[in-house]
Amino acid sequence: MAGESVVSSNNRFLYKQVRFFLALSTGFTILLLLFSIEWTTLSIRPGVLIYTGIQAVFTLLQTLLVWQVKRDIQLIDRISAKVKILAVVLLFSLFVGNVFLAVSSLYVLKEKRSTAYAYASYMIITDVIVILVSSVNLFKPYVSNTFLPSMYALILILVLHIAFLCLQGRLEHLNRGPRAVLLAILSLTALTGNLFVLFTVWAYIKQTRSVTWIVRESLLDKLTYNNASMLGLFFILFLLSISITSIGVFDYGDAINNNYSLILQDPSLAHPFGTDNYGRDVFSRVIFGARISLVVGFLATMIPFIVGGVFGALSGYFGGRSDNVIMRALDVLYAIPGLLLAITIIAAFGANTVNLIIALSVGAIPGYARTMRANVLQVSTYEFVESARALGAYDRQIIFKHVIPNALAPMIVKSTLTVGTAVISTSSLSYLGLGVEPHIPEWGNVLRLGSAYLESQPHLAIFPGLAIILLVLSFNFLGDGLRDATDPKLS
Repeated sequence: MAGESVVSSNNRFLYKQVRFFLALSTGFTILLLLFSIEWTTLSIRPGVLIYTGIQAVFTLLQTLLVWQVKRDIQLIDRISAKVKILAVVLLFSLFVGNVFLAVSSLYVLKEKRSTAYAYASYMIITDVIVILVSSVNLFKPYVSNTFLPSMYALILILVLHIAFLCLQGRLEHLNRGPRAVLLAILSLTALTGNLFVLFTVWAYIKQTRSVTWIVRESLLDKLTYNNASMLGLFFILFLLSISITSIGVFDYGDAINNNYSLILQDPSLAHPFGTDNYGRDVFSRVIFGARISLVVGFLATMIPFIVGGVFGALSGYFGGRSDNVIMRALDVLYAIPGLLLAITIIAAFGANTVNLIIALSVGAIPGYARTMRANVLQVSTYEFVESARALGAYDRQIIFKHVIPNALAPMIVKSTLTVGTAVISTSSLSYLGLGVEPHIPEWGNVLRLGSAYLESQPHLAIFPGLAIILLVLSFNFLGDGLRDATDPKLS
């Protein structure tokens, strides 16, 4: 009876997954259908319409898959062979860019869906999407000198990841030395920015060790239960990966060099997002702009995370006069609106990337300090802290060994939510001409140029705008998932 209940629970989770990805695929298809219509002239874009038809076929197959999975669960409480055959067919949807159905198919094909398998699936899908996006360069008249070696390397990494996904169950039979070497080689592929590799390796090591002793369910385990947060994490890591691999795959000259023979071109295979009023490839500018948005967003979050965390920890732990001095000084800074403070700093010291990071960081310090102070005040009352004091531990040891590690969870959740805010602030300031230098491909700069052609060339503003929206939503989804995973009431 216990085994049957576990199987039923797994299958119910599977049904929830395939239904969720069906909804996403349906929304993606409807969005493509809207893009297939030229609304100014009420004409049809044939290429987009054909692509929409292909996505619609796969979405209908996914609908059949969802119905069949539900039927199998109700009748036989397991997944039948014909459902797995249908899942194999749906795997080909990955090659037309439908990530949602590919993830759903991989879940169906695996009998025992472990955490390592879940992250390995996203790892492979990230590889495939990066390769497909990079393959756009094949339609251009010239490519970067490092394009072919970089593509060969990406394909080799993909083969290695697929081999690990297929053979991870047999690696347990290897000796510890060879297995450690293989895992180390696999970990090195995370240098491409695909951090799902590290999550997969960690989950696999934890999974193999759990055979000999019970390991408590971790944060990454809980995160896999939240579809929205995993989807957000996938988009963030995809952007990180394409930002790093674009160094060797994409030609930076397409994003910054003027080409007056290609001014205001419509979207095509060579230029999927069209070209701007200087003849620059908007697709390349969005790709390279992701690097700037991620770097500025992370740094503008990490600096106040560290500085505000230190001030908040000292204030909350020592209290008294130290608390009053630190918090009253931060209250003065907190009284100034963050965006107004950023504009003032940039206006005084000039518009460049470094000043932008500093300007966004300074305004966020008080918020992190308040959060850390509240957490430290709570943790300081716990019994293990009192026990450390009774044993004669120094304040420095108590703060860094006991208090701060147990007060970091809300800070981490807050940081994932505020990275999205930093991305929006970066794009907003660049849009106003107060952020990154105008010639640098950054999403705010691309959006500012595209907004001048909303009537004649709306895609110039739509695509960078969508990139900003999707990245901010992804961080919000991830933050919500982390909040639920770290909440003891929901555990």
